[in-house]
Amino acid sequence: MKQQSITITQGEYIASAVKKEQYPEKQLPEIVCIGRSNVGKSSLINSLTRTKGLARVSGQPGKTQTINFYEVGAKLAGEAERRAFYLVDLPGYGYAKTGREKRNIWKDFIREYLLTSRQLKFVCQLIDSRHDPMASDVDMLQWLVRHRLPVLILATKADKLGPNAMQKSAQNIRQKLGIPELPVLPYSSMKNIGRDALLEVIRDTLLEE
Repeated sequence: MKQQSITITQGEYIASAVKKEQYPEKQLPEIVCIGRSNVGKSSLINSLTRTKGLARVSGQPGKTQTINFYEVGAKLAGEAERRAFYLVDLPGYGYAKTGREKRNIWKDFIREYLLTSRQLKFVCQLIDSRHDPMASDVDMLQWLVRHRLPVLILATKADKLGPNAMQKSAQNIRQKLGIPELPVLPYSSMKNIGRDALLEVIRDTLLEE
């Protein structure tokens, strides 16, 4: 059996924050999950760490209202020492029923985090593979690109589509986002589709440290 190049050994909730003073003291590489409310960010974190219930999954959109940090341990093939990094879960954007004032507050502290974190390595922007990207998805990607933040698009709920439909969905996402060459990784937290591919990206990022 082929040895995995990266194995997740643990996942642990560390902190919730809405300002810098609440960020974890330990400096670790940060991999960020962002997307519309209910797109599957918490499920992705649980899937990657294989720790059920680590990130709280809610059927109510807009439930995550803080920046949540999860410390993840990883064993890389050929290395004796375990690596560690943060998975960072950001509040969902685009939820219309959230009050305007609260939405603006969320936007401010999310923007501050994304623009000032020195440990941020790349952003996973999650988009539901079953639907067209919405205006808020396009706006978010354009903002991330404009501020030179590396982005990996994850097309979530990939288990709901067959292979041909998933391929068409990825093409559609690229077209709607306006970047034809953009990599799109199909992902299913339910069936761990795309998990190994995402872990390889994380491994390569950790090796750059």
